[in-house]
Amino acid sequence: MNNPSRSQIQQKLFDLDFHKVGFARLSDWDHETPEKLQTWLENGYQADMNWMQAPRRQDVRTLLPEAKSIICVALNYYTDPDRPNTANHAKISRYGWGRDYHKILHKRLKAFSLWLESQDPTIKTRYYADTGPIQDKLWAQRSGLGWVAKNSNVITREFGSWVFLGEILTTLDLEPDVPHTQHCGTCTRCIDACPTSAIVAPHIVDANRCIAYHTIENRAETIPEPIAQNLNGWVAGCDICQDVCPWNISFATPTHLPDFQPYEWNIAPKLTELATISQEDYDRRFPASALRRIKPDMLRRNATANLKNLLSSEFQEFSDSSDILTSPSDSD
Repeated sequence: MNNPSRSQIQQKLFDLDFHKVGFARLSDWDHETPEKLQTWLENGYQADMNWMQAPRRQDVRTLLPEAKSIICVALNYYTDPDRPNTANHAKISRYGWGRDYHKILHKRLKAFSLWLESQDPTIKTRYYADTGPIQDKLWAQRSGLGWVAKNSNVITREFGSWVFLGEILTTLDLEPDVPHTQHCGTCTRCIDACPTSAIVAPHIVDANRCIAYHTIENRAETIPEPIAQNLNGWVAGCDICQDVCPWNISFATPTHLPDFQPYEWNIAPKLTELATISQEDYDRRFPASALRRIKPDMLRRNATANLKNLLSSEFQEFSDSSDILTSPSDSD
């Protein structure tokens, strides 16, 4: 049997509705990349995400020792609706508006892997979509899909950073693509816009300061006060650094995939509804959703923190207006 060509592999992935495909050689892995990860870990920027410390993340070749290449793919998930910018509505990251992206990517990645292995019994594969110890963003840049931006997201020329990433390790030796170059230039909009200063340096995000981390991963009963005071309505993730990115403003393109179309109730739920959400309502609102990583008690916690901010703000406004109303006039 003949191994499929690089162009045949690429076409198969496009047939499976992937929007971008790139190739990299595992032998091109260098020592600089794991050293950067190790420095990030030593600084404690992973907060309590202990899985980031898995030794296998330092070298992807440990996942499939015979692998020679990594095929990287991207799916555009951007959809048109804008969330209402009103104080009583909760904000949910776009990635969580529709069906669970893990399931969508895995279905396609599995179909491709089965096809590829069927071409020759000697071919082996392993596929991942935010589910394995792979530095997916760095491999996306290495394979030419896009570049790692200052907010640590991957930006593509065609879709901005509104993309989900997936990887297939394979024993095939495939011609690699040219790694993507940086195109953020001197722009610092993402850094400047972050209300908690989580982007501590270009390309470095401290999870301890990140709204997305605290609303999705932090299992504590309360959110640290410096974060809670700056939630600005966010209850599930945070898109601030993506919303202000010039590449996203200019190149965001609505996806044609129906699975990513938002559940209507996810675009702008009311904070008061989420602050008292029951398990039954949770199951109804978030079927087959990536947001199920955020448990009901966490949603209630996140929404309640935002409501406390609203009450505090309203009280301050009332106090300020009361001071004006009760202050002595110039004629007294």
